[in-house]
Amino acid sequence: MPTLDVDSVRAFVMVADLLSFTRAASALGTTQGAISVKLKRLEDHIGHRLLERTPRLVRLSSQGAAFLEGARDFLDAHDRALAGLIAQPRRFALGISAYVAGPEVPSLLARLHAHDPHLTIEVEFDTSRRLMESFDRGLIDAAIIQRDDDRRDGETLAHERLGWFAGPAFRHCPGQPLRLATLARSCRVRHLTTRALDMAGFEWVEVFHGGGSSAVLAAVSAGLAVAALSYRVAPADVVDIGAKLGLPALPDAEVVLHSSLTDPRSREALRALAAAFREHRAPSRAA
Repeated sequence: MPTLDVDSVRAFVMVADLLSFTRAASALGTTQGAISVKLKRLEDHIGHRLLERTPRLVRLSSQGAAFLEGARDFLDAHDRALAGLIAQPRRFALGISAYVAGPEVPSLLARLHAHDPHLTIEVEFDTSRRLMESFDRGLIDAAIIQRDDDRRDGETLAHERLGWFAGPAFRHCPGQPLRLATLARSCRVRHLTTRALDMAGFEWVEVFHGGGSSAVLAAVSAGLAVAALSYRVAPADVVDIGAKLGLPALPDAEVVLHSSLTDPRSREALRALAAAFREHRAPSRAA
């Protein structure tokens, strides 16, 4: 019976979770070539093809799907064996901007927990500005936010397209101020959108603010107001009405990562999360 190499199995599981050699390499702090070599070595060793790979798609083969659960158990057993000697339960606090967090975050955190059961990630959602204040004070260990124009540090993860979104029930009466919903009066997106409206000569009134991102999204879906949102975060039942109303174009939002983590395993988990943000793209939707 062939014996399994831990690093090769870990590479396979990471590719299976992220469905990307590029994302897996970023998450494990290595290169795409090194991941390919490990996967080839593992497949040759066990005599089965585990992944189907094309230039546009990575997916599990039938043998890979059958192997995946056992591979997870193998890694978990390996980590538990070492945990009694060199590891303690670990945790870190992660802040994610409410304008950055998309619907994929819960499932991604669940996959990270499966990858490293000994790590607890405490997640806080807030505005980018408040999260950076907490990060600078040492209250959280990492933050994924929209870049503030006043700071140029941090690792860029993505550039996200912003649009003016509203639900199907929204009606704007010509000559009346545009009804806006914002997360908080201190957030960068509010400043960006209201400044764009002022410079373009649009009147506006803030009819809904605060209450968290879910409340803002609910208000927009209900047709109560317009909100500037990332295409990735905007609910499926809203549309970009910027062109229809002649609203000013919005600049892309730059998503950045700040981290003070030093523990290698915690940094590995954070890299996996960062890789998903870096690679994730949602298709554009027409107004």
